[in-house]
Amino acid sequence: MTKLIGISGALRKGSTNTGLLRALQSLLPAHVTMEIATLHGIPLFDEDVIAATGKPEVVTALADRIRHADGIIIATPEYQFSVPGVLKNANDWLSTCNAPFKWKRTGVVGASAGAMAGTARAQYHLRQNLQALQAIVMPRPEIMIVHNERKFDSDGNLTDTETRERLHTWLEAFLEWVEKKP
Repeated sequence: MTKLIGISGALRKGSTNTGLLRALQSLLPAHVTMEIATLHGIPLFDEDVIAATGKPEVVTALADRIRHADGIIIATPEYQFSVPGVLKNANDWLSTCNAPFKWKRTGVVGASAGAMAGTARAQYHLRQNLQALQAIVMPRPEIMIVHNERKFDSDGNLTDTETRERLHTWLEAFLEWVEKKP
């Protein structure tokens, strides 16, 4: 059994990036499971908090879930040409948790509105950040979905058949990369 964790870099209830993770979950073969994690409840990173009360339980629990997964998929929106603050903040906290990402095979996906870059800038910044966390990030193929306003419903559910097929192709490559470790 292959165990994945999907982490959404968005907090919005109708997030298309959380929707991407749900779409991936629906495409998984029977021998694979994926838990979806959100970043709700993670406080702003503050070393004084660690000194005073230790790491927040929400952070250590996420670190443990990452540590026990065979592979990680992060779905990120793009905010101001980069990763959302909540995702960077979570990674800053996770960097204090004895390297949960170390040697973990990690995939990055994302969806955004409009026709421009489809989260490309955010994904490349996230890849740099994940390198510092010692994750092994899948180089190709990439999933950068544009026009999420046309491909997802108002609840963040993927409705576009062509995008679902591209996502399926990406997922097959990711699972082969995680399971066979070529």
